[in-house]
Amino acid sequence: MAIYYYAEEVTLPAIKKRQTSAWVKRVAAKYGKKTGDISYIFCSDQKILEVNREYLQHDYYTDIITFDYSEGDTISGDLFISLDTVKTNAEKFGALYDEELHRTIIHGILHLCGINDKGPGEREIMEKNENEALTMRER
Repeated sequence: MAIYYYAEEVTLPAIKKRQTSAWVKRVAAKYGKKTGDISYIFCSDQKILEVNREYLQHDYYTDIITFDYSEGDTISGDLFISLDTVKTNAEKFGALYDEELHRTIIHGILHLCGINDKGPGEREIMEKNENEALTMRER
């Protein structure tokens, strides 16, 4: 059981893998979860659009797509993150790229922990949980 980092069509971002993995485990533990196999696949807008079309029948760009393979209290999944959209979002929200990248990294983990963001009021709950998780990150 481990956390893996891959890049497709992009350069792997300069993140501290060991620290990031420990952070992900701390956040999961906060929700009573253990981490199983989690794969981060950093990619381009074009790749995430292909994934969105093929697997979700959505025809739009997004920052992250989370495939959930969790069982019981063990979270597992494949998390596709478009570095192009992360960069665009950082500019749009006036955030540092590194902060937006880590917000997106933990966003997928929060989904695996059972937090949603599509229904009424859920986006605000997700954002609150993202902000709390970001404070748990070692820099």
